[in-house]
Amino acid sequence: MDFSIGVYGEVRITDNVTVYITETLLVMWLIIALLITFAVIVKIKSRKWDPMGKPSGLQNFVEFLVSAFEGLFKNSAGEKVIYLAPWFFTLFTFLIIANTIGVTGLRPPTADWSMTFPLALTSLVLIQYAGLRHRPKNYLRGFLQPHWAVAFLFLPINLMGEFAKPIALSFRLFGNILGGMILMSLLYGLTPLVFRLGFPAFLHAYFDIAVGILQAFIFTVISITFVGLAAED
Repeated sequence: MDFSIGVYGEVRITDNVTVYITETLLVMWLIIALLITFAVIVKIKSRKWDPMGKPSGLQNFVEFLVSAFEGLFKNSAGEKVIYLAPWFFTLFTFLIIANTIGVTGLRPPTADWSMTFPLALTSLVLIQYAGLRHRPKNYLRGFLQPHWAVAFLFLPINLMGEFAKPIALSFRLFGNILGGMILMSLLYGLTPLVFRLGFPAFLHAYFDIAVGILQAFIFTVISITFVGLAAED
């Protein structure tokens, strides 16, 4: 059983910079293509929707997703940073597909830390942006707490705590998805063929679907909560 990430090619930018086309990158491109295709279909279909009529079919599904996520965002972060809801909705949708794509036999891109860490780092950037935009003085002063007289002691600690957020977020998502993938691979590799018929479907439902959706929810909600806390006094 090989848990390494496949490399299918490389693109040499300069003599010292080479971009490797990995399995993670290919699956991520596939997911992005699916999301873009769905967005284009919704855009085309939405031209015929009657805003005053009763929604049905695809319109009902899309409006339900948007309104449900908007309510979740407001409960977690408040109204002040509602303009960031589209980004987190896209992130949540991407993570659900990325985490559960293992049921198709493809390697989940979130089982690669080089995928989860940039996503968590983006959340850190949005946290700093929200804090500096909505309460710059108080937000910066927060790094000197509990008292400015001992700021030289607590500033490094507070900064380390801030930069620990993306590391913890990325490892939580990465570890859960990779752990589920390893367990399923071990199951298929160590059990006789007769035990692979039917029974693994229950484990797939848990590790690939239930855990995948749960981890996407946790990653997104924690990021939203941190952004809301940074923006609020």
